[in-house]
Amino acid sequence: MASYTKEEQALIWLCGCTELEPRERVLLLRAAGSPVALFERFEFFSEKVLGSRAACDLAERRRSLDALLAEAEEKGYFALTVLSEGYPEALKASFPPLVLFGAGKRELLREELFCIVGSRVTPPWAVKLGTDIAARLSERFAVVTGLAEGGDLSAVRGALPRGKIVSVLPCGLDECYPAAHASVKEEIIRSGLLLSEYPFREKTRKYSFHARNRILAGLCKGVLVLSAGEKSGALITANTALEYGRDVFAVPYNPGIAQGIGCNELLKRGAYVCTGAQDIFDCYGIVPQEEKTVPLAPEEERLYGILREEGELHTAVLAERAGLPVYETAAVLSALELKGLVVKAGGNRYSCVK
Repeated sequence: MASYTKEEQALIWLCGCTELEPRERVLLLRAAGSPVALFERFEFFSEKVLGSRAACDLAERRRSLDALLAEAEEKGYFALTVLSEGYPEALKASFPPLVLFGAGKRELLREELFCIVGSRVTPPWAVKLGTDIAARLSERFAVVTGLAEGGDLSAVRGALPRGKIVSVLPCGLDECYPAAHASVKEEIIRSGLLLSEYPFREKTRKYSFHARNRILAGLCKGVLVLSAGEKSGALITANTALEYGRDVFAVPYNPGIAQGIGCNELLKRGAYVCTGAQDIFDCYGIVPQEEKTVPLAPEEERLYGILREEGELHTAVLAERAGLPVYETAAVLSALELKGLVVKAGGNRYSCVK
């Protein structure tokens, strides 16, 4: 079984075995003076600070702590407290979780971390861009994100092949939100790192996302926003990052695109423009590995060149401009899509992504 100090064990019990709110835990710790003092005299401090006497005695607290640690050992989970060696220093400068529960490669927390987020409704071209950027950033960073559809999942897909992905949940490690991404969650545990500040079986609550977003922002050197509506959670993460003094990058959008309103607002406020991983590397003076050039057939070069100029076109319009039959244009576009250069944008339209 993993070894924890008495102080660490007391914090693990406080965060893993009680249903107290974070503010209540902090108040109790301040009154007690130390985690161990709170653990041993919890009834006294609970009544003094919260006005309610605890239902569990010291023996019961010890049993629940032992059961939690045994369960964590059995499931391959670990706990990292604010008092533990290896707790991310960057988080301590914000409103740090007293305990982070994790599954997977905890050594990723020693890497330089960079966050990528985006709204659940992210345009296909931005999803592809996010995957490409995450893949390239994973050469030098561990990529941090959530587990939601859209922008988060694109970052996971990009960084997962190198095992350089850290996903922070708005629920306990036993749970999965959204449930449809349970298989992705298991992939992350095998190849990357899963983190949560909540007890193992705690469900997602309305406030959990906002609380989770502060961890995303606090862990990282910078944050890239792939897409963000006017009231998007991705925008909350970016604003929190700005409060913490982190670098914020945003993908620019054409005016009037709902998924890009938040990104464009961030750019107006001084966020860095990002159209590819190179923009982030340049900001930090990083010389990345050279990207391999993808060989193209003449028809592929012709269509790719048109799309690079126009940005997004219907297949029929592309065929007309390229002087090719529609059926041949569709086949060439499929080849370009497989090579990661274009993406379907809906309604038989295609966008250039590189």
